[in-house]
Amino acid sequence: MDNPIIYRRDRQVEKVLVLQGGGSLGAFACGVFKALRRLNLRFDIVAGTSIGAVNAAIITGSRSDEPDKALEEFWLEVAESSYEIIPELLIPVYSADGIRFKRISSGALNSILFGVPKMFIPRWMQVYNYHTTNIYNWSNWTYAYDHSVMQNTLSKYVDFTKLQPSRGGTRLIITAVNVLTAEHLIFDSARMQIEAKHILASTAASQYGFPWIEVENGVFAWDGALISNTPLREVLIASPKNDKEVYIVENYPQVRSNLPRNLIEVVDRSRDITFSDKTSHDIEIFNKFTRLIDLVEFLYNRMERDDGDGNDIPPSIRQIYKDLIENHGAEILAVYKISRKELDTPYLLKNADFSKRTIKDLIKQGEELAYQQLQNVVKQ
Repeated sequence: MDNPIIYRRDRQVEKVLVLQGGGSLGAFACGVFKALRRLNLRFDIVAGTSIGAVNAAIITGSRSDEPDKALEEFWLEVAESSYEIIPELLIPVYSADGIRFKRISSGALNSILFGVPKMFIPRWMQVYNYHTTNIYNWSNWTYAYDHSVMQNTLSKYVDFTKLQPSRGGTRLIITAVNVLTAEHLIFDSARMQIEAKHILASTAASQYGFPWIEVENGVFAWDGALISNTPLREVLIASPKNDKEVYIVENYPQVRSNLPRNLIEVVDRSRDITFSDKTSHDIEIFNKFTRLIDLVEFLYNRMERDDGDGNDIPPSIRQIYKDLIENHGAEILAVYKISRKELDTPYLLKNADFSKRTIKDLIKQGEELAYQQLQNVVKQ
């Protein structure tokens, strides 16, 4: 009789960093990652979608030996390239004490109207369009912003030769969605060469006017956040055997202390909920599946002991069992969430604000929050 298959003794524990999308809010994850490096946390898998895919690619494929510094340099370069044509705005805020005026960044308006040259350019700002197409014929537009320029920015920070199966190292998983079939697309550096086009596909936010990207012949991709803005499930699908310790960076907080006070805040909160972390159900299901595999293993090994030589167990059942035990059963051992603090006065364009002040504030907030929340965890 073959020795019983015991898989749990061989399962490793993988540390996983999951990065949400969120446009300029992705600078928050830069600060979080700086804190994680200070705490000497190293990751086996880094996953992201949309701007999270950009952050993840720089972290895993950095040309520098200090990816935290490279990531910060990327964000500061992007911010430095943003326009400051429209000045900051003053809006009235009503309270029991009367009316006061609050200063609101106009970085988002500058981005929407004039673009961010290191990341995307509005079609109406592209001179060549005047010669190739009628840019005023909006009826046949399928996108408003060209983000192909981000390839040049990424090339300064990402060594794509590191993002191929033969190189090993930290595994990168980024996601997108097939425009024609609505199928989720998973780009995994352990199984394929990840290129700039895959990152552009993951950041192709159709709802904000970015174009689909053809990642393969006839496969057109949009931003993966359309299906899931927190790609933990995709990590579990790609790596279903090893146990996981998960760190999730939330650009869109799940919890807010107060109800919205006006229609702008209603829409803002609705978007937060749309893009917030929804992995609790996935975690519960995967852990239940792990317990079921434990039960299957126990019963199967009991059958082998009772049978004596195991000849009564058909080979096909043996193979199914072997595949299940050896290739599945990942258990999520711990989940740590680092959530961005909501603004006192939320506004609709907060994820399009690439101004220097806002980007620096987000980086600082991410680093401080992550360090405060995780320093005791690391000491344990």
